[in-house]
Formats: sequence, structure tokens, C-alpha cells
Amino acid sequence: MLAGGVPHGTVAFAYLAVVFAVTGINHLDGVADAGDAAVVHGDPADRRTVLKDTTTGVGAIAAVVVVVAGLVTGSLGVAALPTWTAVGVVVATEVGAKTSMAAVACLAHAPHDGLGSQFTGNATPGALPAVAGVALPVALASVPSPAAAGALAGAVGAGALTRRWLTGLLGGANGDVFGAVNEVSRVVGLHAGVVVWTL
Repeated sequence: MLAGGVPHGTVAFAYLAVVFAVTGINHLDGVADAGDAAVVHGDPADRRTVLKDTTTGVGAIAAVVVVVAGLVTGSLGVAALPTWTAVGVVVATEVGAKTSMAAVACLAHAPHDGLGSQFTGNATPGALPAVAGVALPVALASVPSPAAAGALAGAVGAGALTRRWLTGLLGGANGDVFGAVNEVSRVVGLHAGVVVWTL
């Protein structure tokens, strides 16, 4: 239990409730659509067609379950950290997730007009140093522990891998790619921060 006797499970639930209350669940829709697209055999155009289907497939269900399970277990791990370290990990994870989304905008192209093109059309790789400059200071959020730095690195690394995989799968970055990158980055950032703290 944390100081004050609050059970870890309660802290983890409160974290999830606040995250979804503040950021919404739109990004989970991106995870679901990416999951459905991932199980389609065919070319990127075939996979993009699935994104417009309102039927929820097994790929979507599996992807959302894995991401939510990752968030639950990650937040339970964070709840066991000292308070200052936990706050640092959570903040660094969120900054890392948003940095990953900014990287999608700077480095990817949209396969068609839509939400993705609104971001990719207005960003260039030249904006990445500014993005990094804003994000890097959060690595110090849990000093003397390097947990926040681990969370930031984990989130950004996972975001880069997810961006690369999904843009190849779909032939570019649409709104679903942005959402999926955010959620995967958040999951990995939480776990990375906890793992670094234990080292």
C-alpha cells in the first residue's frame, strides 16, 4: 500500500480513470482498428478498407485487451513505487507518448485526406529537434531515480517501432496510427519506468 494506506489496486484504477477522463478513449479506437487491419491478408489498400468497417473483429478485440491489460499491470507496478518516482514515471510516460505522436506527424505521410493528413501535412522532420528539446527535461522528473528517463525512452522507442510497423502495414499514417502509437507508447513507458526503478 502507498502512504496513507491506499491499496495499489485502487491507485491503479484511479490512474486509468483519470487517463481516460482526460485523454478520452479515441486512441483505443485506433488500437482496435490497427488490430483488425493487422489480421487482414492483402496489400495496404485492403487493410485500409477494413478500417472503415464498423464491425469489430477478433483482431480489434485482441489488440484492445492486450493494451488495456498492459495499462492495468503497468499502473499496478507504478502504484508500488515511491510517490515522487510514480509521478515522474506517469508524467514521463505521457510526454513520451505525445512525443511519439509528434514523431508520426514529422516522419510519416498520410495515405489519403483525413485526420492523419491534417497532422502530417503541417509537420516536417526538421521539427523533431524542437520536439526532443521539449520532451527531454522530463527524464529528470524522478531524480535521483532514473525511472522517468526509462519511461520516456521506453515510450519513445515503442512509439517508433509501432509507427514503423503500422505505416508499413497501412501504407502511411492515418488517425488510427496516431491513436495506436499513443497507447502502445503509454503501455511500454509505464512498464519501462517500473523495470528501470527495480534495477
